[in-house]
Amino acid sequence: MHTSRVSRLVLAAVLALAAGVVGFGQANADGQDARIVGGSRASIADYSYTVYLVTPEGFQFCGGSIVAPDKVLTAGHCAVNKQPTDIQVVAGREDKDSGAGVKVAVTSIWVHPKFTDVRSGSDVAVLTLDEKLPYSSIDLVSAKDVEAYQAGTAALILGWGRLASDGESSRYLMQATVPVIEDGSCASSYPAYLAEAMTCAGYPDGGVDSCQGDSGGPLVIDGKLAGVTSWGEGCAAAGKPGVYTRLATYADALAERI
Repeated sequence: MHTSRVSRLVLAAVLALAAGVVGFGQANADGQDARIVGGSRASIADYSYTVYLVTPEGFQFCGGSIVAPDKVLTAGHCAVNKQPTDIQVVAGREDKDSGAGVKVAVTSIWVHPKFTDVRSGSDVAVLTLDEKLPYSSIDLVSAKDVEAYQAGTAALILGWGRLASDGESSRYLMQATVPVIEDGSCASSYPAYLAEAMTCAGYPDGGVDSCQGDSGGPLVIDGKLAGVTSWGEGCAAAGKPGVYTRLATYADALAERI
């Protein structure tokens, strides 16, 4: 089944709230040695533009990237049908159990008007914050940066999502490097794949991938934000790479919002 990389965590959040479980979906305290589907621990100091989104109750359900002092770019499916009061942004915090960084409110949400579901494309959104963040932002690719998506190009992914397809989400910020996959190969893996709206990244044999909870987080190529974690089938399975929003396609529309 094709799933956005937040859907299972949203269900988990509902169950956690109903059961009154504290810290549901987070790794244990010894999670420092865990690997996010083939990744490793990342320092927030190195990637201070990386943020995560929480519900008012504090449940982390998506990621995002600071693209301006008061703007966060995330996936459309992380923000669609939500009110600003439904989302808070946590920045400058590597360990979700710590009090580091800041938590800020959202004042407005823009979801691409053509977004309907992850398989239709346009899976991108911009959150406007009620205060400017004291952290660096990341530049977006331009509409002309088509070479960024050439097959074999190394891409960095970041997030606090699940450490395995059916496992717990990470307590700590994690990172991994995955190669961009040729569009034809991705279309063979996913008949719903739209090359003009999406890009794939991963290894033929799997083993390294983003996962549920990483939705909205960054895909970075040559120091620029080139993609947004969007959807896939399972996590790190052979022949089933991660699918990311191709931001070069939406660069002009995003420039009007940032």
